[in-house]
Amino acid sequence: MGTGTIFDIRTAREFEAMALNVFRMQYSENLVYQEFCKHLNTKPEDVRELNHIPFLPIGFFKSKNIISIGKKYETVFTSSGTTGSRISKHLVSDIQMYEKSFREGFSYFYGGIDRYCVLALLPSYLERQGSSLIYMVDDFIKQSGHEKSGFYLDDLEGLNDQLTQLEAAGTKTLLIGVSFALLDLVERHPLKLQNTIVMETGGMKGRRKELIREELHQHLKSGFGVDEIHSEYGMTELLSQAYSPGDGRFFTPPWMQVMIRDTEDPMHYPPPGKTGGINVIDLANLDSCAFIATQDLGKLHPNGSFEILGRFDHSDIRGCNLMVL
Repeated sequence: MGTGTIFDIRTAREFEAMALNVFRMQYSENLVYQEFCKHLNTKPEDVRELNHIPFLPIGFFKSKNIISIGKKYETVFTSSGTTGSRISKHLVSDIQMYEKSFREGFSYFYGGIDRYCVLALLPSYLERQGSSLIYMVDDFIKQSGHEKSGFYLDDLEGLNDQLTQLEAAGTKTLLIGVSFALLDLVERHPLKLQNTIVMETGGMKGRRKELIREELHQHLKSGFGVDEIHSEYGMTELLSQAYSPGDGRFFTPPWMQVMIRDTEDPMHYPPPGKTGGINVIDLANLDSCAFIATQDLGKLHPNGSFEILGRFDHSDIRGCNLMVL
């Protein structure tokens, strides 16, 4: 299966056909996923629609090497973790697949990255190795081609000066940052931005009190003088991202889809509007696993967008007792 094929998807029917093909391939070639499916008594010939596909609990990325037979990994992306906790590892066999996915995903919603000056405020990610987010944003900075694009670790004054100059010049700018750092910036340097997309990647990373999204976005909208705060939804275990243009509703590119599972029965899918666990189909995960049951809670809307409403309270294994595989 060529790396270009998933990026040609345009319709729901094409997505389903491709997802079923990927499922059959991964059942055959990914032994961890195959064993998981067998414990659920799921056979490939019985899977004829998306609702029949088993979703691998995301915790498996902490305990297993999720990669297809015969594939060698080019790089390993790792999650951040608290001291003593196990971290997720995503073994990536084809880094060009990741690059194609995040480049085309951003372009699908925002146009080419070369239209922007890219400023990144991601201190908690810059301070460790193996971040897929840093890899993506570093590529955005390089691909933007703008001489002022770059990372800012803790130089909030320098970032404020740069934003002020770009605004004065009318330069189209993307400011992407972790939530606590963006709050630090606007508390010290309130701005009035007209040419800048402000995009938060979530998370206080233990640096500040957690805020609900509405409260966070209200602070940021007021501090940056903008009408909307954009958001990026991605994770170590995925090679694609969803984006929100505001109000916390995320949209996926055509090769990615979110489904909401029942919190007690992971093989049951409630109708749109009901809260449940977020399952992600990411067809860019060709050589790992494209079908991931996350620990996030959310709900779908009739237009295909989804919201993040929180996380499961405690256990990695809630809703599935097969983590002992």
